[in-house]
Amino acid sequence: MSRKTAISLRQLDYFKAISELGSFRGAADRLGVTQPTLTAQVAVMEEALGVRLFERTRSGAKPTVAARELLPVCARIQEEVQSFVDTAQGLSGGVAGTFRIGVTPTFGPYLLPLVLPNIHRQYQDLRLFVREGVPAELDLDLRSAKHDLILSTQPLAETGVEVAPLYREPLKLILPLDHRLAKKPVIKQMDLVGEEVLTLDEHHLYHRQVTELCRTLGASTRRDFEGTSLDTLRQMVVMGMGITFLPALYVSSEIRESDPLRVADVHGVNMYRDHALAWRAQSPTRPFFRQLAATMRDLILESQIPELLVLD
Repeated sequence: MSRKTAISLRQLDYFKAISELGSFRGAADRLGVTQPTLTAQVAVMEEALGVRLFERTRSGAKPTVAARELLPVCARIQEEVQSFVDTAQGLSGGVAGTFRIGVTPTFGPYLLPLVLPNIHRQYQDLRLFVREGVPAELDLDLRSAKHDLILSTQPLAETGVEVAPLYREPLKLILPLDHRLAKKPVIKQMDLVGEEVLTLDEHHLYHRQVTELCRTLGASTRRDFEGTSLDTLRQMVVMGMGITFLPALYVSSEIRESDPLRVADVHGVNMYRDHALAWRAQSPTRPFFRQLAATMRDLILESQIPELLVLD
């Protein structure tokens, strides 16, 4: 006789919480239930599934091999259920729910203030849980469903991922006012030959982008002094430690006319990076994500920052 397996969504919550915390007590506290209730429900699950899910140890509860195999399935079920709810709410005239969005630290913090207030007004029941990370981590977290969406710099690996281009952003040359080029009306490529350029550490995609740009210009990047953020690069330039390139949106947001800096273009050289919103190609909420990308493009246009070119 076949075993009847009736597993509730609540039991899946219990299973996931215990697996993540490694403790029945910790899971009970997180979920707001008693430990005996949690223990009883896990026993019901194990009976229904015909497998043991946890090994009790002195330090807590250790997932069995079977439990480790079932965890990704559990995550997918919970994601599909949330997408089902979100899609239904969208069909009823609004979008609701909390979506996890990963952003790069050289892009997200300067775009989001431009678009989030209006997105919140347009989708009042939408919540975006924002986490920063470097592009390689964001891509992995998107594919493993830790993020529902990511805002990142292209190129993005598109296998299994749908990518919606947002805008093209120029890079600006930043010099201290006492630099030999600071008062030059037009800065040309030949002026930068042999120059050492400050950039972020090599864990950032931005490091590779600036390194490639420097190679084109005949310049080089400084490896003895590397910044940890765009703000750090700006301060290093202010202190006369060198020159750098900064994204136009950062410049518009953070650099003032009173700052002791020259912001310039390099005549005849296209310096830019492209940004996109991406999600899993099989996400049930992808129609809304496409709508969200279109909304972001409209808001970027409305921001009237002339340096930004909205992409189709």
